[in-house]
Amino acid sequence: MNKGQTEVQDHNIESEYDEDGVQHGKLRSLKGAAGIIIASIAVIMSLFHLYTAFFGVFESILQRSAHLAFALILTFAIYKPTKKVVKDGNIPWYDWLFIALSIGAYSYFVMNAQEISSRMSYIEKLTPYEIGIGIVAGLLLIEATRRVIGNTLVIIIFVCIVYGVWGHLLSGTLSHREFTTMWIVDHLFYTATGIFSTPLGVSATFIFLFILFGKFLEVSGAGQFFIDLSVAGMGKYRGGPAKTAIVASSILGTISGSAVANTVTTGAFTIPLMKKTGYRGHFAAAVESVSSTGGQIMPPIMGASAFIIASYLGVPYMDIAIAAIVPALLYYLCLYFQVDLRAQRNGLVGLKKDQLPNFWNVFKGGFLFFIPLIVIVVMLVGGSSPMRAGLFSIVVTIVAAAVKKATRLSFSKIIKALELGARASIETAIACAASGFIIGIIGLTGIGLKFSSIIIELSGGILIITLIFTMITSIILGMGLPTVAAYIVQVPLTIPALVELGVSPLAAHMFVFYFAALSAITPPVALAAFAGAGLAGADPMKTGLTAVRLGLAAFIVPFMFVYGETLLLVGGAADIALSVVTSIIGIIGLAFAAEGWMLRHAFWYERVILFSGSILMVIPGFTSDVIGIVILAAVFVFQKFVKKDIDVNKPIAG
Repeated sequence: MNKGQTEVQDHNIESEYDEDGVQHGKLRSLKGAAGIIIASIAVIMSLFHLYTAFFGVFESILQRSAHLAFALILTFAIYKPTKKVVKDGNIPWYDWLFIALSIGAYSYFVMNAQEISSRMSYIEKLTPYEIGIGIVAGLLLIEATRRVIGNTLVIIIFVCIVYGVWGHLLSGTLSHREFTTMWIVDHLFYTATGIFSTPLGVSATFIFLFILFGKFLEVSGAGQFFIDLSVAGMGKYRGGPAKTAIVASSILGTISGSAVANTVTTGAFTIPLMKKTGYRGHFAAAVESVSSTGGQIMPPIMGASAFIIASYLGVPYMDIAIAAIVPALLYYLCLYFQVDLRAQRNGLVGLKKDQLPNFWNVFKGGFLFFIPLIVIVVMLVGGSSPMRAGLFSIVVTIVAAAVKKATRLSFSKIIKALELGARASIETAIACAASGFIIGIIGLTGIGLKFSSIIIELSGGILIITLIFTMITSIILGMGLPTVAAYIVQVPLTIPALVELGVSPLAAHMFVFYFAALSAITPPVALAAFAGAGLAGADPMKTGLTAVRLGLAAFIVPFMFVYGETLLLVGGAADIALSVVTSIIGIIGLAFAAEGWMLRHAFWYERVILFSGSILMVIPGFTSDVIGIVILAAVFVFQKFVKKDIDVNKPIAG
């Protein structure tokens, strides 16, 4: 790795605080004693999780409350109450007070975890002191949620709490029995069915280690290696920089799990390259945002979100990763062909040879960084726990980086990775904990089953309408929430309705998760697309609409695997093989339709026909496949022999 690469790595390390998918104005740049104290707490948080990964986790409430306590301390130290507050290097007195209250309140749960777990909930009454601890802990969490996640989730939480307290005054289906304040606090904070429920448990174990693993890779220079390798491998082809973005962002996105963070990190390199070779700014930004968003649905890691899905379904993590293979393949295949067709239509070429790094030199300089990824897959396939796989992958990353002097991790870089890992985990930890308010109230009041009945009633029991309702809900929630939180909120609300209508639990969970992820590129609030537009100097809304077109496959495939689980690799080998092959052909057809180009420019009616035939190919089923292939073949023949006088080099307008 050359000097320039090392400088880029060092810059990324220093600027990481503003590239975790949050707006720069939300963060403090701590200096002096305060900076040292908070950095030390972040390192201790990472060491705590490494310790429990090696020696075994503590009792659930202890592990989860300690994890949340660390996250709250870091939140009040790092996140300003509003973006308008002047950015300085100190923590104001009121945030020191919040930090002290967080330590005091959550220390109670840490110190009394065993007693809390063994008590008879709802029967043994809480003391006024215990109720007060729960209320303070709840208010602190809500304020942290407002700072880190935003007002959307806070509003949802308040609606749920109001419903839990006064919902008994309603009439009809939405009414529930009356609950006292003690009962609600007991359920939310003194059981494992509220704040300390499964989502926070997964964040406190599996997810944290994979976030930390990603930071060790980043600090070691692996991120720059994957980008350089992508440029060396794909840069020479037409539209090479865009294809580089697809490859690099898919690899880094599956590790980071944050569409926005990945967009601004890899996009700082790939977007200027795309613009330089002839792609328009909004298209370049859309390619990067779609590539980065796809990382959340890309095995083997899937941004660690797959662990939460696996926990809800009660299946091994690898079952989720395997099920996601074909949908992720179709997603990136559609994107790749659209990029290639756009380059072909506009006459774009790859980078010149003198602009490309030598592939083998790049590969030799960092091929060892593939080993940690291989270790993760091998260990998970072999039946190791995700925690153990994450722990060993971190160790292997340190060892692999130590082989070469340029990538060797000094003590200071290891400390920096530990600090960055803790900071990067804040959003997930707060989102998972805050979701506990919603999960707890839904479970306490029983509104989940009632809500499912309402959805089925509104849809008339028609599955496709229910799926559309669910899709819209997932995207809307995802606009204001991280993917993980948007998914978790829907688990007790919409998924039961899908299952009741005959959808398998695996397909139902994957359906909701996919559309929660796609909210990052779906206007009117497409955070990843807007972040890319900022880097490209392009119109945000135009970028978002282009991103929707580039991510077209992801909006269609979830409906297909609901109706035919062969796309999730469930079923007989012959059926799966046929479904995969025909779906690939159909997805390529979708790319033709979306870009308006096959062998030449496609007229509007050709695009409509291509789209119809492609959908039939993606739908599992022999009859639909035959009709679809006939339609696509007919358009191919028509384009080959009819209207050859069209200006094939006419640049596309979009």
